[in-house]
Amino acid sequence: MNAPTTITAHGLTGFLGRGAAPRELECLLAIAGGASGKEAARALGVTEDTVKKRILSLTTKLGVTRRAALVAKAFSLGLIKVAGVIAPNPEPQHQEDSDQFQGVFIA
Repeated sequence: MNAPTTITAHGLTGFLGRGAAPRELECLLAIAGGASGKEAARALGVTEDTVKKRILSLTTKLGVTRRAALVAKAFSLGLIKVAGVIAPNPEPQHQEDSDQFQGVFIA
């Protein structure tokens, strides 16, 4: 039986095998979905300290220091995406074409 390659939660999909451990990815999806550390912990059945540690580990791996930067970097690296949305990845010379695609911007 193959292990799942994605985790979907909070309206987002996270991709395993791209640098985040499964629990880190679960915490990231909760935070990116708007949950506080306490809310994420409750939803995942872990302590708030566990969520903080997993998010700290992931911020270190991705080279950022803030949660907002972590979420933005995760989107830009393709670690997470809005569930059910196939977002184009235009090549540099076609950037102006991407204006027709409206998505979610998280800063």
